[in-house]
Amino acid sequence: MFRSHLSSFAGLPVLPFTPGMKLPDDPSAVAWRLEVEDFEADPEEFAALVTALRDEVPADSVRALVIGEWGSAYERALPVELLVDAAQRWTSLRAVFLADLTVEQCEVSWLTHGDVTGLLTAYPSLEVLWVRGANELHLTPVRHTGLRELAFQTGGLPGAVVRAVGGCDLPALERLELWLGRSDYGGDTTTDDLADVLAGTRLPALRHLAVCNAEGADRVAAAVAAAPVVDRLEVLDLSKGVLTDAGAEALLAGRPLAHLRRLDLHHHFLSEAAAERVVAALPGVEVDLSEPQKADVYNGREYRFTAVGE
Repeated sequence: MFRSHLSSFAGLPVLPFTPGMKLPDDPSAVAWRLEVEDFEADPEEFAALVTALRDEVPADSVRALVIGEWGSAYERALPVELLVDAAQRWTSLRAVFLADLTVEQCEVSWLTHGDVTGLLTAYPSLEVLWVRGANELHLTPVRHTGLRELAFQTGGLPGAVVRAVGGCDLPALERLELWLGRSDYGGDTTTDDLADVLAGTRLPALRHLAVCNAEGADRVAAAVAAAPVVDRLEVLDLSKGVLTDAGAEALLAGRPLAHLRRLDLHHHFLSEAAAERVVAALPGVEVDLSEPQKADVYNGREYRFTAVGE
């Protein structure tokens, strides 16, 4: 799924940092990418890279960070520790992407982050937090008044993390992405776990909601269909999952969706007839039904898979 690194992040071009490099005229106009050469690198090598960035780039110019390979990415939650330690210096940091790694570097289900709550408490002005991978992932509900975007891109998102997101008080959050994934990669989220998110009580500014890459996409669609938060959305994303005709029918039978600007259902298992019904029911909505999938059949059984798993 993840074949290339980001070229831009948080509206800024991504620039790899190397110690001793010539800095751009405006160091604050880039998102700095921190990455060691390979997964066998010692943790001290990545720590030294972070130290060099702290020493060589003016602190108030560090606005966005993209974390790539940090060495043994599947074993230790090193970047979170180092970023929290740097919080008193990097007071202008507004955007963090943890683990912009490709599948050739590390499977998404192996990426280890541990407790990411410290990033939110250490950076009260943080506006964007993207996290790829969910191995040992933990979050404690917090109040954060600055965060506008929060994304968990996983092949299996623990229900405990989803409940914690729902328990957070995020008055400025406009975009939320939850990639639920598959049960065989730790994705044990239920519709009950989604209840607080779908109620939207603590997310008054939410306009873009992705509950995607879901093995149980039909159940998610049925829950979303009855969710109060849908009324204020501009974009609803149920893509990358195992959505079938049953889920599409549940979605159309729920709360009105005609106010949406975009409904993203790409990578789906809908019949042509069901796909046509969705489009016909929402004439003013941009509906993405690209990447139609067909079930794999083995020994008479049908198997359907999310876009992102291992």
